[in-house]
Amino acid sequence: MAAAASSAYAALPNTSPRTPNNTPKPTAFAAFPHATPRPAPLSVSASPDRPKVPAFVARAGADDARVGCSDDCDKPREECGVAGIFGDPEAARLSYLALHALQHRGQEGAGIVSAENKVLHSVTGVGLVSEVFTPSKLDQLPGSAAIGHVRYSTAGSSMLKNVQPFVAGYKFGSVGVAHNGNLVNYKTLRAELEESGSIFNTSSDTEVVLHLIAISKARPFFIRIIEACERLKGAYSMVFLTEDKLVAVRDPHGFRPLVMGRRSNGAYVFASETCALDLIEATYVRDVNPGEVVVVDKDGEHNLCLMIQPQLKQCIFEHIYFALPNSVVFGKSVYESRSKYGEILATESPVECDVVIPVPDSGVVAALGFAKKIGVPFQLGLIRSHYVGRTFIEPNQSIRDFGVKLKLAPVRGILEGKRVVVVDDSIVRGTTSSKIVRLIREAGAKEVHMRIASPPMIASCYYGVDTPSSEELISNRMTVEEIRDYIESDSLAFLSFDSLKKYLGPDSPDFCYACFSGDYPVKPSEEKVKRVGDFMDDGLNGSIESLEGGWVKARNEEAEVGSIV
Repeated sequence: MAAAASSAYAALPNTSPRTPNNTPKPTAFAAFPHATPRPAPLSVSASPDRPKVPAFVARAGADDARVGCSDDCDKPREECGVAGIFGDPEAARLSYLALHALQHRGQEGAGIVSAENKVLHSVTGVGLVSEVFTPSKLDQLPGSAAIGHVRYSTAGSSMLKNVQPFVAGYKFGSVGVAHNGNLVNYKTLRAELEESGSIFNTSSDTEVVLHLIAISKARPFFIRIIEACERLKGAYSMVFLTEDKLVAVRDPHGFRPLVMGRRSNGAYVFASETCALDLIEATYVRDVNPGEVVVVDKDGEHNLCLMIQPQLKQCIFEHIYFALPNSVVFGKSVYESRSKYGEILATESPVECDVVIPVPDSGVVAALGFAKKIGVPFQLGLIRSHYVGRTFIEPNQSIRDFGVKLKLAPVRGILEGKRVVVVDDSIVRGTTSSKIVRLIREAGAKEVHMRIASPPMIASCYYGVDTPSSEELISNRMTVEEIRDYIESDSLAFLSFDSLKKYLGPDSPDFCYACFSGDYPVKPSEEKVKRVGDFMDDGLNGSIESLEGGWVKARNEEAEVGSIV
């Protein structure tokens, strides 16, 4: 088995040539085109055509009308963030800080696993990083190596059993894993493993990876990981921890980001975004290449790769919404990307106005770019409260748009009597947008013009992002004019799909645009399509079969997405 597995990877030298943007690239990754110079920004006219979502996706949401959602969930949700530290005596505390920096990627649960004296120690819990980890909890995580995870769950009670990292024992020791992404062949793999006698404790697709590693007869350990990854379809950026190694791996398409850095003492750091490196004073070295397996142990760094090297399909929404503006994702500054989206939007869809305001916080940078381009003042016309929890008590006498008013307060002195342009990163269901428009009008605005710094979202994501079903997406059901009428703005414009791709230039083919086009790089192939945001599971009593209320059977054609991590 090990001999057979050896053909599935190629050893890579640690001394690598530099790419044009000065990122070291392993020589065996000649097929990877992801590191290219930043293209010059372009401005083009908006395309009047609206892509049509594939039939199997549209049908999947046909019965979804009953889904409800609170005001704060009318955005796509990044499912999680991962971090890994090797070679630092305070590995757990550094992981804790890295998870703080990645908190925006998941607020429902957090966990850290550390390794010391061939023993893995684990602390996981529901809540924010600061709520899960106290000084006494961190004292339970000794060792110079650790991995960490923050997650966002879909609805209801967070599933404690599904909070990562997961730890499992197998014939040759113990292994912990933290995963960012989503496996589209999860249910097939799980059924196959259960048929062979595997017992699952969670409803997370990450557990499949552990079982695949456990049943592999390959040696050494990293070949087991490679064998497991060859069975996976979909998106995964993962960090593994054993008694003496830390392993980082990214799927061949490179859907989700994963970066590597070094601290001044030589410790290795892996994280979903560079903002985590900045906080713990680690220097960015490079991205983990799509399809690459990086093994770090006492002897240093060892680079290997999965031999399957398809076209890169990095998630474009990392630059539109998910990542922090101070991060560098896929070799590009998130701040620069969002600013340029705003500038292009202003060029394509200008409007006479007196002030430009963002929907905080994700619309701020695009609004700055928009205001700069048209030469109109940028103002914070909406003030966001950062102290509102997920639950609150509403008075008996109902207050209209209560959820939005709790989170966003209009500044009447900026809005009253003004023609206002409101810049947001995206429109999902349209419910929040309509309430924001109404809020601004009630503050005395003369006109309200909505500008969206991304193309219309017409299809659900299957690669690690919590999005509604396609039928819930307002841009899949309505034209731009119909949406404008629904949200009651004076005008509405989106960043055109063509402009987005032209701005990316030669890097454009390396991004996934499935949410804008319905063209899926890795098509779901099983009998169900996940509908996000409507099932309840406390992690103790729920089972995969009990999630029927959160899944929609596809008719004629088959499709499925496993549980998002």
